[in-house]
Amino acid sequence: MSDALPIEVSSPTPLLELRGISKEFPGVKALDDVSFAVYPGEVHMLLGENGAGKSSLMKVLCGAYGADAGEFFYKGEKVAITSTADAQKLGIAVIFQEFSLVPYLDIAQNIFLGREPKGRIPGTIDRRKILADAKRVLDTIGFDIDPSTTVDKLGVAQQQMVEIAKAISQDARILVMDEPTAALSDRETELLFALIARLKADGVAIVYISHRMAEVFALGDRITVLRDGRRIDGVRPADVTPDQLVRMMVGRNVDMTYPRHFADKPGELLLEVKGLTAPTGISDINIEVRRGEIVGLCGLVGSGRSEVARAIFGADPMTSGEIIFDGKSISGEPDLAARRGIALIPESRKSEGLALLRSVSDNLVVSALRKLFPSGLFDQRRAQRTADGLIRQLRIATPSARQTVGLLSGGNQQKVVIGKWLAAGSKLFIFDEPTRGIDIGAKSEIFALIDRLVADGAAALMISSEQIEICHVCDRAYVMREGRIAGHLTRNELTEENIVRLGMHHA
Repeated sequence: MSDALPIEVSSPTPLLELRGISKEFPGVKALDDVSFAVYPGEVHMLLGENGAGKSSLMKVLCGAYGADAGEFFYKGEKVAITSTADAQKLGIAVIFQEFSLVPYLDIAQNIFLGREPKGRIPGTIDRRKILADAKRVLDTIGFDIDPSTTVDKLGVAQQQMVEIAKAISQDARILVMDEPTAALSDRETELLFALIARLKADGVAIVYISHRMAEVFALGDRITVLRDGRRIDGVRPADVTPDQLVRMMVGRNVDMTYPRHFADKPGELLLEVKGLTAPTGISDINIEVRRGEIVGLCGLVGSGRSEVARAIFGADPMTSGEIIFDGKSISGEPDLAARRGIALIPESRKSEGLALLRSVSDNLVVSALRKLFPSGLFDQRRAQRTADGLIRQLRIATPSARQTVGLLSGGNQQKVVIGKWLAAGSKLFIFDEPTRGIDIGAKSEIFALIDRLVADGAAALMISSEQIEICHVCDRAYVMREGRIAGHLTRNELTEENIVRLGMHHA
């Protein structure tokens, strides 16, 4: 624990204070004597690596987890938070990094789930009122969409906006945001920041979890750092540098520039996409990827980047065009693409990348079954050795390979998704937002891993909404706008300014 002096705050009494909170799971001590306070009208940034205890602390705060030890104080008075109902009575609302929406209900129903306005006839819902109330909340956060739209029709960024609207609708006095901008465009992020400023002015206390340093210093009034389930320090943004925060988080120096050896002479052509058009909204896509290089695919959220990745992998149908991989034309199902050596690390890891109820080991070897067991007979010892090796290589924080993968933190789940394709010996890795929800230390590890893959002769197509990642990591990049390729940037042309110019304006 740090010996730093307490930080002065405008209000002498915290709106909410947690003292000595501890929480343990089988084989893992998630929280160890953590104390945390949040004051009215402030943004309190909560930092730490994946597995540091941030999400566990927030789940204790909102009543999803029961604390094994510790006390809660609301406006100076001791209270009990043993359920989500207790937290809601205190005005605590949480926007989790992983969505909690019901896909086949509409936006209005999701926003007011469990709090629906009653109709005139007993047992019915006032449909007109719920739509009007939802529209009012959506207008508050600048989200222009029909509230009767079902959630399964929305993209990841739009679902995130619904989560925010859901929390705002509860008139929360303490609002917890776990990586709220991870899937938002620059414009949507600006709207969120403006909303946060209004909430602060109204005296709402905001706990904000982020791995983006720019957000920490732009929004934060105070910062608390967790590491290995313990509180390391509490500081003000003006009194610390990004490098110092990283050292607090990971306990070591981390290079945040993602250095790599760029491909001066990339290898043979591995992927060639010609005139790809699909019913998902993409049209006339032409892309080339060679061995030994990392090619970026960037543009605004909704520009069609993920749709291109899914079409190449065979997850979505194509209406015209041709995909040539390793010299041969391919089309069909994801299983065929995977057997040919194409790997997709999807944006939505929980719904598309993992079998959440299976073990870490099962998930790590599932894509490599044909390679590991060509005879068709499963060898448990070989599977265990493969899984243990990947756990060490990727530094996956898990008590054992037998742990249920759904119980891991978001960052460690992402590592498992990448690991299963490493075991399969894939040649082309399509990364769709590979660092979404990943802490700074893990980002460096992920990029170093991608660099090693291409150095060994593989190729990578990388989608990222963080333009700085594209500029620092990629050899070159394609920029998308409204379902089409708006331009191609060579290594010398690859700047954030050029990406924005091509993504937002006609070339």
